[in-house]
Amino acid sequence: MDRTRSRAGAVLGSLTALALAVTGLITGGAGSADAATRAVPKHAVTGYWQNFDNGAQVQKLADVQDEYDIVAVAFADATATQGQITFNLDSAGLGGYTVDQFKADIKAKQAAGKSVIISVGGEKGAVAVNDAASAAAFADSAYELMQEYGFDGVDIDLENGLNSTYMTQALKSLGSKAGSGFVLTMAPQTIDMQSPSNEYFKTALAVKDILTVVNMQYYNSGSMLGCDGKVYSQGTVDFLTGLACIQLENGLAPSQVGIGVPASSRAAGGGYAAPDVVNDALDCLAKGTGCGSFKPSKTYPDIRGAMAWSTNWDATDGSSWSKSVGAHVHGLP
Repeated sequence: MDRTRSRAGAVLGSLTALALAVTGLITGGAGSADAATRAVPKHAVTGYWQNFDNGAQVQKLADVQDEYDIVAVAFADATATQGQITFNLDSAGLGGYTVDQFKADIKAKQAAGKSVIISVGGEKGAVAVNDAASAAAFADSAYELMQEYGFDGVDIDLENGLNSTYMTQALKSLGSKAGSGFVLTMAPQTIDMQSPSNEYFKTALAVKDILTVVNMQYYNSGSMLGCDGKVYSQGTVDFLTGLACIQLENGLAPSQVGIGVPASSRAAGGGYAAPDVVNDALDCLAKGTGCGSFKPSKTYPDIRGAMAWSTNWDATDGSSWSKSVGAHVHGLP
């Protein structure tokens, strides 16, 4: 997910929020006093919010479309200390958006039942967690950001390598600090999830007990192998279902698997899948309908949902992605 190129609400009443907490997975964050009354829905939509202007429509966090259940703030920044992260709001690039406004908007999103997390990485991300010291620095600094801004958790979008041993150590430590309300998402590239022996896949399996969802980036990859060993072209139903199957059949729970796609054709260098293609893939995985030439041997009705890069590119395109895919995800049984 690239911050320089074209890649990569209504407030719920307390009764509604309570109902979500009962029917979904309890989520929240170290800075969220009402974490116990919010939930990531059984079927959820994740969207990345751009803390920069790369030609997509600039948004304040308050402008993020209501269809997004998890909003990943892109991105945290590395510091001079290996593993340590910080966050710098691009106030100038976002039209004078202030830190106080940003923090207030996080609280407002949370009051509306949404989760707001900090994303670590992106195409140009330079965060490295390769030893015990950097793992501790990551966990400590991420927790400090959760405390300072009220983030509900973190998203791991490291596209320049990942050490499963120490990233697992960092995430386990952070999860312990944050407690039961911790929201943990991941956005690996397709190559990272082709086999459970890959470092990213190994990390996802190692933190499965605290993992909310893996929204693999089903784009910018060219053709890839599906779980049946056949080659599928990006942008197709078969690509989405055949690659999701690898994760579903190799240790992740269906509720931990989401489909990550560009919100518009301008949002990625390749692999754009039209909303109806995404919806067909979700139906194929959840219900066995809408499949292409590849049809999974079983259905996964608890499939978590979908992710978009980004809420800004979605807004640029009239929010057509979230209106279509968002409604479809929330309508899954």
